[in-house]
Amino acid sequence: MGYLGEFIGTFVLMIFGAGVGASVNLEGAYAKDSAKAGWIMIALGWGLAVMLGVYTAAYFGAPGHLNPAVTIAFATGGIISWKIVPGYILAQIVGAFLGASVVALHFYPHFKKTKSDQGNTVAIFATVPAIDNKLFNFISEVVATFAFILCLLTLGNFAEGLKPLVVGLLIVAIGFSLGSTTGYAINPARDFGPRLAYAVLPIPNKGSANWDYSWVPILGPIIGGLLAVFLVKIV
Repeated sequence: MGYLGEFIGTFVLMIFGAGVGASVNLEGAYAKDSAKAGWIMIALGWGLAVMLGVYTAAYFGAPGHLNPAVTIAFATGGIISWKIVPGYILAQIVGAFLGASVVALHFYPHFKKTKSDQGNTVAIFATVPAIDNKLFNFISEVVATFAFILCLLTLGNFAEGLKPLVVGLLIVAIGFSLGSTTGYAINPARDFGPRLAYAVLPIPNKGSANWDYSWVPILGPIIGGLLAVFLVKIV
């Protein structure tokens, strides 16, 4: 049913995605010296992370959603059965949690060297808004995810051939165009699982997990995905 693929694909997604976040934020990492190119690195890094996650998920027989907002939207549109939705979402969250855990281990000496006021924050793993205005942060996540899933729906089976590359470039485009307001979660699992990892793992010098914001990157992407599939169905 693709549960293993969704788990491993999201695991891979977070290793590469949270990895680039750690690289540009933590003290002692070579990439931190490239601060002026940080957003470009993050957008490209996350695009490649999604591409590699989709390819990995497809190898293990999954559709490569890696994202509850995609899974829920596709079930609402009748593309997949609702029966597999809970299992997919659980696999995605657990995969994201474990991927973030690997990054925490990989960069452990750099976390020890970096205090929370120097960049050791939950933003390495999850999203935080550039300006804390939860209504507009929510709107930003709705808009970004709407654009993402609207384009995703036009690709059909986006896990075949070179389409995962297109999906990765789509993520880069969203990062460049719409992502700088909230860090563009556009994926509840990619935010919640790593946020939980940051909160519970013994990461040195860490700051707050910012749980009061966590509902935004959960509900915003789900609503944005539903709006996209409803538009496609209406048209």
